[in-house]
Parts: sequence; C-alpha cells; structure tokens
Amino acid sequence: MEPYVVIGAGPMGLCSTRRLAEQGIQVIGLEAHNDVGGLWDIDSPTSTMYQSAHLISSKRMTEFDDFPMRDDVATYPRHSELKHYFHDYAAHFDLYRHYRFGCWVERLEPVDDKWRVTYRQHDKTHEIIASGVLLANGTLHHPNRIEFPGQFDGEMMHSCDYRNADIFEGKRVLIVGCGNSGCDIAVDAVHRAEHVDMAVRRGYYFLPKFVAGRPTDTLGGKIRLPNFLKQHVDGLLVRLISGKPSSYGLPDPDYKMYESHPVINSLFLHHIGHGDITVRPDIEALTSNGAQFTDGQEAHYDLILQATGYKLHYPFIDKQHLNWQGDAPQLYLNVFNPKHPGLFVMGMVEAAGLGWQGRDDQAQLVARVIRMQQDNPAAASAFFDKVRAKATERIDGGMQYLPLERMAYYVHKAEYLQALNNEMRQLSAGA
Repeated sequence: MEPYVVIGAGPMGLCSTRRLAEQGIQVIGLEAHNDVGGLWDIDSPTSTMYQSAHLISSKRMTEFDDFPMRDDVATYPRHSELKHYFHDYAAHFDLYRHYRFGCWVERLEPVDDKWRVTYRQHDKTHEIIASGVLLANGTLHHPNRIEFPGQFDGEMMHSCDYRNADIFEGKRVLIVGCGNSGCDIAVDAVHRAEHVDMAVRRGYYFLPKFVAGRPTDTLGGKIRLPNFLKQHVDGLLVRLISGKPSSYGLPDPDYKMYESHPVINSLFLHHIGHGDITVRPDIEALTSNGAQFTDGQEAHYDLILQATGYKLHYPFIDKQHLNWQGDAPQLYLNVFNPKHPGLFVMGMVEAAGLGWQGRDDQAQLVARVIRMQQDNPAAASAFFDKVRAKATERIDGGMQYLPLERMAYYVHKAEYLQALNNEMRQLSAGA
C-alpha cells in the first residue's frame, strides 16, 4: 500500500497528518518551509503574516480542544505565540517524523487509481506514488490583486507583501479594502504615515475584541436561537455596541449579520473618530499621483496598499480534478471529491467561530473514511455514492451569503459541525 501525502504543515496539515497516523495509515507530509506552522510562521516563504498580526478570534474559541494554549498566552495571541503553539503541537503528537521540509509541490496528477506527486527539494526533483493526497496548503496565500483603470506611478502593493509599518513613514497612504487585515494595517499606518485614507466599497459589521472585559466571541451561545432570529438579535447588539457605520462615514451594510464576515477590531473606528483615517468611496480610476473616487474627488498618494483578500490557489493540480465550478471546488462537506475518492481538500472552509477544532473534525472524518476504504471497500463505495449525489449542496444554514469569491466556501458553523458529526456517527455505527 502506497502512503498518503499531506501537503502543508499549518494547523490543517498538522491535524490531518496526526489523524491519519492514529488510524495506522502511512503518511508523508510535504512542507515548503523548514518547520511547521504554515501561515503563522512569518519566516515561511508562503506566509502572508505581518508583524502586528494577532488572532481575530479568541484563543479558547480557536485552539484544538485536546491541546489548549497555555494560560499565560494572550487572549488574542500574536502570530509568534501561535508559531510556538504549532511547534509544540507537532512535537507532542510526534508529527515531525512524518514531514519532509523544504519541499515545493510542483505537480499532482492521477495515475490509474493513485496519484503521482512531483516536488522539488534542494533543487532536486522527486516523485511519490501515493494512494491519496490531502491538500492542506491553505487558503490565504494567493493575493487577489485588483486591476484598476488608469496608471499610478507611485508604489502599489498587496497586503500579502506587508510586514511592518516602517514602509509608511512620512507617506500619504491609501488602503483599499476594509476587511480584518485592511483595518489592522490602517491602524498600524496611522502612527507612521503623513495621512491615511481607506477606500471602502461595501458596508461591514464592526465589533470590538472585548465586551465587558470578555472576548466578544465568547458571549452568548447558551441558548441556540434559530438562525434568522440570531441574525436579527446579534445585528441589534452590534448596533448598540458599535453604532451605525455611517456614523463614522462608512457605508452601512446592505445585508444581514453573518452574511459576510464581520470586522473584529477595537481601534479602527476609534482612529476614524479621531480623524486619523479618512474614509473614501470606491476607486473610479488611478491617476499618475493618486486616485479618483466614485464621488468625483481626487487625492494624491505615495503608496496604495491593496487589502483585497486572497483567492483559492492549488497551482499544482488541474482544476478539473477538483470539480472546480465557479469560484471554488464543489465538494461534499467542502472536502470529499465526487471525481476522485483519493483526493481530499482540507481546510477549504470558513465559518464564523469554526476554529481549528472544526478543521480537526474534518481531519478525523477523512482519516476514518480512508481507513474504511482500506478495510471495507463496499461501505466506502456507498459513502462516495453520497459524495457524488451531494457534492453541490452547500451547508449554509439558510444564510444568504454575499455572492463573492471569498464567500464561495463559507458555511454555517453549527450546521457544518453537525454534518461532520453525523457522518462520523454513521461510519462508527457501520464499523
């Protein structure tokens, strides 16, 4: 039996490797960096981390249930604390022995019912024939760069290349995009730049990181409200806590709470209210020394930074093998492939509050399915009949998520976890 290959050593890759090993499945991990941690190791060549970055969810809502972060770790840990957390996780579960580091996957292609994995390590090309492959290379690496009309002669960059606020010193700065990274970077910039503008195209819900001394994401939840009612109630609470975005010169959201991800930041609105950040509408066109906006105004800038998010990116495999339709692969539970039973996309899932434990639940289910493929082929065949029938079903809990590329693989947390657990129970019952 050939091994299974896990691509990536971030949180998703690590728990996938762990769960396969626990099932007695031979596994080889391939990681481009020289250590584990993925996105959270700022020194990794694939990391898009910046020096001021912290978790936007609290540690207790994000950590693995059976490997909690230390009590002395901050409520919203800095990226360097998380790097050490994943080092400790890998050491505790003896995962280093499964990994090959400095490995860049170049090609992944089916060979009969197996997979040929071609990768480069130390300028030499290697191949592995694998029984299956788990893609855990992350969703926040490939920048979504916007091509605006016109030509800007100053400095243009994406947030993926941003590391620290030194680049803003004395400059007139425009930040494009108002997601969590954009707001973080704007807060960094106000302390160094001559002035900071932010181009905002759509409305967001804004929440501070703490309410009444508690992490915001730990509030509520004791009583499960129907989704539509929770949207209404939480939307009112956000309005009570933060006020209307239009009070700060920002557009109000034209959608309900949770239909896009909220911004979690305690300082962004503060700096707008103090005049440190000027809100601009969307860019109409670039000019040689700045930008013209949709309200007809123009402004001059030295640096334009696009905080415009990331695209799903699996450059080593043809999209057809991933059942890619529209903006994302169409997979059962965002994991299981209707075309290839030995190909699993791990971590291609976003949901408010899902945390790493939700991704570990994915890994446990995949490991059980692979074990079933080896021990009970008939049951595995029946499972993949379901995969083919349900690959296009989205677990959205009735939410009307915004039709945006970054929302194409968004799910509703409670319904998604329930679906994973239901499958696990059914596999256990049939074992």
